[in-house]
Amino acid sequence: MPERLEVQRAVAAPASDIFAVLTSPQGHVAIDSSGMLMQASGDVVAKTGDTFVVHMDREALNDYPLGLYDVTVEIVTFQPDREIAWTVHGQLDLGHVYGYRLDPIADGTLVTSYYDWSGAGQDWKDAAIFPVIPESALRAT
Repeated sequence: MPERLEVQRAVAAPASDIFAVLTSPQGHVAIDSSGMLMQASGDVVAKTGDTFVVHMDREALNDYPLGLYDVTVEIVTFQPDREIAWTVHGQLDLGHVYGYRLDPIADGTLVTSYYDWSGAGQDWKDAAIFPVIPESALRAT
């Protein structure tokens, strides 16, 4: 069963502008579409191992009541203007990774957003909390 989701979108902006948003703690809040990221604190990240804190509210998803809580975002991949990825530490250290890969195209940047739980511990995988991607869905493209 696949353990990684990827989606792509062309963005009419240079990779450097997009990367600037992705390295900013406040940028993460600004682009969040889930409603969970309420605020962030910390400095712009500049290398692997850098961290910042995100103040969360899972109630926005109306699925699992955690209330207000904080997570620490730790950068695990950092290639300026090319790729950035992070894992989160806090109430639940699952071992999953979120990231963006940026590829230049004629009219801007092809942005690939990914979510990878291949590094999660087997106990977490057995808990069935990660997305299930049927093989047929992968072949349907």
